[in-house]
Amino acid sequence: MSNDKKHSLLFEVRDYECDMQGIVNNAVYQNYLEHARHTFIKTKGLDFAEITEQGINLVLIKGELDYKRSLRSGDVFEILTRAEKVSKLKFAFFQTIIRQADQQIVLEAKMTIASTNQAGKPVIFDQAHKLFDE
Repeated sequence: MSNDKKHSLLFEVRDYECDMQGIVNNAVYQNYLEHARHTFIKTKGLDFAEITEQGINLVLIKGELDYKRSLRSGDVFEILTRAEKVSKLKFAFFQTIIRQADQQIVLEAKMTIASTNQAGKPVIFDQAHKLFDE
């Protein structure tokens, strides 16, 4: 993926995010990725809370995470995010976590999202096109 069309967000690992081994717990990475996705959505002129208030739920239906290295307390890292249309009801976020100290890739993820109404039925999210660099 080319970096020029990706949204970038910097984070720093906090002590309480680490497990007994002194590394970031694997579940914490999903919190990082979700925050980066919500921030990405805002940069495209959309607001996750407002989308939900309009009766549309953007639901994670599949998460593919490829852990390559571990982060430790105090590590500064960047999350790069971009979105691609999968179908009229689904889109995917491609996300990469890079440790800043050595520019090593820590994690690569593909998070597939479906749009549903409040009853959980598939619905077209008309504003999804704003997420894609077409």
